[in-house]
Amino acid sequence: MNIVLWIVQTVLALAFISAGGMKVFAYQKYKAVLEKQGKSNLTESIARFIGTTELAGAVGLIAPMMVKIAAWLTAWSAAGLATIMLLAIVHHLRHRESPVLPMVLFLFATFVAIGRFSHYS
Repeated sequence: MNIVLWIVQTVLALAFISAGGMKVFAYQKYKAVLEKQGKSNLTESIARFIGTTELAGAVGLIAPMMVKIAAWLTAWSAAGLATIMLLAIVHHLRHRESPVLPMVLFLFATFVAIGRFSHYS
């Protein structure tokens, strides 16, 4: 089970580095992608905040367990990312957009959170 959790953590980390990095470091490209789907009410500061939290969560999925310092932070990072994805699902549904990708990421993050929390209880 540990190997499966590591694989899912790595996939999640890569997904959130990609998404968060685009929001933080390439906002204009991100905005152009959003505007192809219609008018977006997501401001630059909110997008950068979300991107920063996604990047922090991605680091938190891998770094604590890799360096074996405060490995319990991995479970909390996964829980935080699951919360962000739950909010993203609501956002997508409100704007009549497909919530499939946030749902998949939510399920993966929840799986990692439960798997890692069960290790520490």
